[in-house]
Amino acid sequence: MKCSRCNKELTENQSYVYQGKVMCEDCLMDVGLSLKECDPWATYVDTSARKRRGLTGTAGLTEMEAKVYDFVKAKGKVTREEVMKIFGLSEADLKAQLLTLMHAELVKERAERSRMYLVPIG
Repeated sequence: MKCSRCNKELTENQSYVYQGKVMCEDCLMDVGLSLKECDPWATYVDTSARKRRGLTGTAGLTEMEAKVYDFVKAKGKVTREEVMKIFGLSEADLKAQLLTLMHAELVKERAERSRMYLVPIG
């Protein structure tokens, strides 16, 4: 596969999906996306971009991001392991999905009795 911005050849482990486009890490940085889930600047940039484009809910998400969000929302709280098992995702694949969901302020992670759960926002 290739980066949609720079056409660099990528392996699955080197690729990231952002707003439905495959990108390399360098291009993600160029568009201001952080690879950290809890990054206030990335959250600000993503939520602002979604508002400007009039996107709400799952609009603008990839099919997998929407499925993960709908699952978390339907369950109320789930562990990362549950999501990986249900959708057959690796840890890296799940992180890629959660980056968008967390930066778009659709999902957050909350500690409860020494366990971490993904929960919907709002």
